[in-house]
Amino acid sequence: MKVAYILFDKMTTLDFVGFYEAVSWLKILNAKENVSWDLCAKCEKITDDRGMTIQIEHISPDLSKYDLIFIPGGMPTRDLRYDTEFISWIQTARDVQYKVSVCTGALILGAAGFLTDKMATTNPTAYELLIPYCTEVVKARIVRDGNILTSGGVSASIDLGLYLVESLTNKDVVKKVQKMMDYPYYQAGKLSNIFMPHTSEEYC
Repeated sequence: MKVAYILFDKMTTLDFVGFYEAVSWLKILNAKENVSWDLCAKCEKITDDRGMTIQIEHISPDLSKYDLIFIPGGMPTRDLRYDTEFISWIQTARDVQYKVSVCTGALILGAAGFLTDKMATTNPTAYELLIPYCTEVVKARIVRDGNILTSGGVSASIDLGLYLVESLTNKDVVKKVQKMMDYPYYQAGKLSNIFMPHTSEEYC
């Protein structure tokens, strides 16, 4: 599984890092074959909303070559959704299997057209902004509709990452990851905590 982490200036870093930390354990524990990831952006380095700079090695890559795209949130998403060049780049991920967002990253998925006829969630402060892009904004920490996964704000990134780990492997693996992360709050095996409008058997 090849992951594209799509980063941008003034993003909220915990939106990204929580998910990244959980999912990276798939590779560390050899729990899934061929796990890799790239940090992707429109420029060579980005600076988050607290002033931390992150070096980017993959500038505007063709996102169609990935298996999963991940978009964090942050205040700039409110403007980026109207940036035609940025959204056109995101749309190169149209056929990517998994499309994932944390917080207001959902606005970018929506602007790219990926939430059409889907249910989704975002940071509670941005529910109204998400309404035009999806069939229903669900007030839940994690929402999965098909292979579109969205979550609430900031710390929900950790739970979303652990959920993906569990859905790609099993309960035993995610419990091991939780132990390594010292994160007891995710309830492994309790998919009822995840809002899914269809039965889990429909998911890849």
